Amino acid sequence: MTQPTQNEGMKPVYIEAFDLDDAWFQCLSAILEKGQVYTITRGSYKGQKRLEFDFVTLRVKKPSHQIIPIIPEGSGIPAPTTMEYVQGYLEYLLTGAKTETEDYTYGERLVDPKVRIEENIEGKRMMREIPLNVNQVEEVIKMYKTEGHGTNQAIMEIGMPSDVSLKDPPCLRLIDTRIRYGKLHFIPYFRSWDLWGGFPSNLGGLQLVKQYMAEEIGVEDGEIIAISKGLHLYDYTWEWAKQRTTKYEKKIE
Repeated sequence: MTQPTQNEGMKPVYIEAFDLDDAWFQCLSAILEKGQVYTITRGSYKGQKRLEFDFVTLRVKKPSHQIIPIIPEGSGIPAPTTMEYVQGYLEYLLTGAKTETEDYTYGERLVDPKVRIEENIEGKRMMREIPLNVNQVEEVIKMYKTEGHGTNQAIMEIGMPSDVSLKDPPCLRLIDTRIRYGKLHFIPYFRSWDLWGGFPSNLGGLQLVKQYMAEEIGVEDGEIIAISKGLHLYDYTWEWAKQRTTKYEKKIE
């Protein structure tokens, strides 16, 4: 594959998968065929090459069926995640705990969001955090239970306007929800998304959150329809992706 030319238009991709294992495999296969290569000019991996979809919509019909990717035994391909890790990631998503070196966590933004304000205190620039006193997960559960399922307002937001000034702003920006046909569905949007390592853990964790919320609301567990204009593979994973999908013939430049 080569760099796209200026005369080309965006190439949206739609993928329909059965479970999360199938979704990961199909995305790997499709990105090797349809992804564009570019060099990162700003971000955590500045200078590295990425293979990326222009835009992708992914529908997963039964995400609870197989939550983590299945790696063929003896293939030598490193597992992108484990169920143990996903279980730990669930705790991360449902608590506001963070370390002193973290600007935010997804869990903090979901259940205990805070606005960070820089102040001048005795001649020193200090950061002060103001809690917003809202647990979005519990508020959405309450909204559906007390006011019914006919609403488009049950959305949980990760991103904040001030994130644009962060060195590493959140990749996951929002988790929209919908109850339709007696099931709770998640519609997450990722501004940037690592297909190899991030995708399996992110969707696995979100699936467990969805299952918890569906049980609390009293509805069935539904689909995940994920959207991203930045689903990508870093160059060090390209060979693993080709090996997993058996697309050895595809040349990436």
